[in-house]
Amino acid sequence: MINQCTAFPSLLQAAYCQHIGVEFMFINDVEQCQWIRQKFETPGVMQFSLEEKRTLLGRMIRSTRFEEFLQRKWSSEKRFGLEGCESLIPALKTIIDRSSQSGVESVIMGMPHRGRLNVLANVIRKELEQIFCQFDSKLEAADEGSGDVKYHLGMYHKRINRVSDRYITMSLMANPSHLEAVDPVVQGKTKAEQFYCGDTEGKRVMSILLHGDAAFAGQGIVYETFHLSDLPSYTTHGTIHVVVNNQIGFTTDPRMARSSPYPTDVARVVNAPIFHVNADDPEAVTYVCKVAAEWRNTFHKDVVVDLVCYRRNGHNEMDEPMFTQPLMYKRIKKQKGVLQKFVEKLIAEEVVTTQEYEVKPPAGLYPRSMSCPSTGIKQIFMCLLWVHVLGLSRILKGRANMVSQRVCDWALGEYMAFGSLLKDGIHVRLSGQDVERGTFSHRHHVLHDQNVDKRICIPMNHISPDQAPYTVCNSSLSEYGVLGFELGFAMASPNALVLWEAQFGDFHNTAQCIIDQFISSGQAKWVRQNGIVLLLPHGMEGMGPEHSSARPERFLQMCNDDPDCNWIVVNCSTPANYFHVLRRQILQTFRKPLIVFTPKSLLRHPEAKSSFDDMLPGTHFKRVIPEDGPAAASPDKVRRVIFCTGKIYYELTRERKNRGMDDTVAIVRIEQLSPFPFDLMKAETDRYLNADLVWCQEEHKNQGLVCLCMFPYVCVCRYAGRESAAAPATGNKQTHLTELQRLLDTAFDLKAFSGKP
Repeated sequence: MINQCTAFPSLLQAAYCQHIGVEFMFINDVEQCQWIRQKFETPGVMQFSLEEKRTLLGRMIRSTRFEEFLQRKWSSEKRFGLEGCESLIPALKTIIDRSSQSGVESVIMGMPHRGRLNVLANVIRKELEQIFCQFDSKLEAADEGSGDVKYHLGMYHKRINRVSDRYITMSLMANPSHLEAVDPVVQGKTKAEQFYCGDTEGKRVMSILLHGDAAFAGQGIVYETFHLSDLPSYTTHGTIHVVVNNQIGFTTDPRMARSSPYPTDVARVVNAPIFHVNADDPEAVTYVCKVAAEWRNTFHKDVVVDLVCYRRNGHNEMDEPMFTQPLMYKRIKKQKGVLQKFVEKLIAEEVVTTQEYEVKPPAGLYPRSMSCPSTGIKQIFMCLLWVHVLGLSRILKGRANMVSQRVCDWALGEYMAFGSLLKDGIHVRLSGQDVERGTFSHRHHVLHDQNVDKRICIPMNHISPDQAPYTVCNSSLSEYGVLGFELGFAMASPNALVLWEAQFGDFHNTAQCIIDQFISSGQAKWVRQNGIVLLLPHGMEGMGPEHSSARPERFLQMCNDDPDCNWIVVNCSTPANYFHVLRRQILQTFRKPLIVFTPKSLLRHPEAKSSFDDMLPGTHFKRVIPEDGPAAASPDKVRRVIFCTGKIYYELTRERKNRGMDDTVAIVRIEQLSPFPFDLMKAETDRYLNADLVWCQEEHKNQGLVCLCMFPYVCVCRYAGRESAAAPATGNKQTHLTELQRLLDTAFDLKAFSGKP
């Protein structure tokens, strides 16, 4: 007895103090708790056979080499790789293997973009040539749809599971960039398949949901989906949730992204056991996933696997993470890859030899001439530390140079607007996902010490001794909740500039309830003014249907466009106008919500700069910016006036210059969309009496601003733009460029509308 008591602490330490952590004591069922204890406290329970270890190694090699191949072949392409969590692939395959052995015939999956291509290749078994063709727009198969970017696409495939020797159907749902939005869709499809095949207990059809740590904690739809899990009309009899816990959300640290200790704490509300596991231990990951599959097949309840890993690159392959997490990424760059560590362990155990590992490629992964060299990455990573320091220094020096030249870009214009208000005693609060650095790495309002963790500097809080405070805060990965919070914050004082920025303008629609019910109609319903500002990055730049449009047509459709309007909508084309509209929001004598469609590519466009003279006393926000070139000097010679708004102006001016039409085509920019500047528009049309009038936009015909602008000028304005479409943008870069050139051709073809009513 004494020996048993002495050994007991060692037993528990081996079970719970290594690479696995288990949360289950909150479960109010003794049988389930005992089941979990037995799975983790039984001595020797994690022993793997020689064959199992070799199978696991093969899966790790496939996962790792796939990412390495893509990195070498298409190093400048976004793919949201799995580097740092390669053990996700054997994790999913283990879940599927065990589920298939238990009788599951169909698995429906939903996941975000990170690791999606790897899952498609190595779990769903999508043909590699199909994946590789999506990296070259010229090789993609043409179809009637607008398409989507490769890391949003899904796949349906029926194949033999080699472990169970049974057929299994794998479905990975296509999804947008709106994180976690696919969760209820997966559950609904799973429920439908169970219903149609008479699977009343979930023994034949199941669902697997993959999540990111920030989204799992931040997106309210996760909570809503969990609460459907045990409702009689909605239950799918247990879902296996796998959290790819990178310990960061884009640029936001966990301590700024959630209030709970773990991102998985939301699962406690449905008594789902939570298994935390170090993703650098493939054997521990495999065992935990085996237990998760057995739990689901035994109790038909939800279970969560928290893969604690890291993200070896930035948010995507083009992103530099050292700006905001310098210490974390210094450690990551020194970290051995999980495959290398696992191979060293197996060689030491004599499971494989060095020659077997180095010589034998994964069968069928790289057919014919394809190969994946294994050298070169470390040297590239070692160079990034100094590159980072130089990069940030270059940005700050660039701003200093602009000040000396008396010009500003968008980031500096925003900085000057905020700083001038702070100096006047106006509190400025900027919130949203990754706003401290800026989604497009342009803002850098928070500087991070490169050697001391958590030591930061916010220069804008040190402008003047008697200034107002500046609050800039990365929000959790939530739109609905965070926008509602900022709306309430703005209600407290009219003397504060409160701004919420969407990561991309496309993502505001997950907060649509706040926009529809509170912001657009709040004053009309409740007679309360509010001056909140929404910054919505917008612009068609070939980034696919989820990163192109802030849906301006929806905001304009909700405008009453009365002089006493419900909100103000602007689309600035110059940093100076952006500067003025931010200051005007506070200096005007009333408060209205302000919707600003902000640029992306213009943030670094060499022509999108403003002189300090445009921001001196006596200057103001321009609702319309008229033509100021050769065409304005000789209005009688002008054959066409093109009205536009936003980024398309710069593409129009470039095309006009290339065609030599500077004196025959005038381009007028509409900066304020609501209330619409009818007076200034009329003045411009009266100025060019011999010209035909064209409205040009980059958005599709059933989107954008065409409906608003065409209505008062329906008899005289012609349309140059993309044709109507269901999606906001194509997912094919070449198609995007073709569409752009077509609309530019229409805009500058003086005979394009001849004979048309």
